[in-house]
Amino acid sequence: MPPPRPLSSRASTLDLSVVVPAYNEERRLGPTLERMRAFLKGRRYEVLVVDDGSSDGTVALVRAMAKRWPALKLRPLGINQGKGAAVRHGVATARGKRILFSDADLSTPIEELPRLEAALKAGAAVAIGSRALDRARTSVHQPFYREAGGRVFNTVVQALTVPGIEDTQCGFKLFDGAAAKRLFVQQQVTRFGFDVEVLYLARKAGYKVAELPVRWVNSPETKVRPVRDGLRAFLDLALIRLYDLQGRYKNL
Repeated sequence: MPPPRPLSSRASTLDLSVVVPAYNEERRLGPTLERMRAFLKGRRYEVLVVDDGSSDGTVALVRAMAKRWPALKLRPLGINQGKGAAVRHGVATARGKRILFSDADLSTPIEELPRLEAALKAGAAVAIGSRALDRARTSVHQPFYREAGGRVFNTVVQALTVPGIEDTQCGFKLFDGAAAKRLFVQQQVTRFGFDVEVLYLARKAGYKVAELPVRWVNSPETKVRPVRDGLRAFLDLALIRLYDLQGRYKNL
């Protein structure tokens, strides 16, 4: 049986939805949104900031910017549920024919978007940015222990879930809109392992996934805690396989 063709979102009047999960991002989010606004000028788009229960001024910042930027929308979760939950909520409410997930710190510049769009035009349903395919494009690296931990994590990822993908964790991924809806409605993992789960689901559904080298700049203000979040991410890998065995992904 041939793999399914990417589903198009023909009913949408928007070409692109950008989903930005945000948790206590008052300091970094403003410049990110302004850069997106400048780059996306002239397109039919929306930017959805999903607030994951922030306790700082993130919500107030987005509301203030939205008053002078109609394409910007706030999607509050109310309580902290995790990055995976925030992205899932954003995708569920997105109206674009294509849906981009981007981290709030914009470590991968929004200017890299055309590289991913070209992959979708060539037939992929999912295009993901990668730091591993060309490390020369990383202008500011993570601390050595985080890079080493990332390589170990990817070794396990390839063994258990998505072989052949060198970097599942780069926060810059573009989806065909309808394919994203189909995948994220099945998503179970609410925290950092959600990237792996969605790619696992894409492979399971038969979608073509393209991995592309992108520019990347490490943010020193990252919210990732290497020990705690790293252990959770490894646990998520086991949960993904368990969920599959339990039949939780049977509706793909």
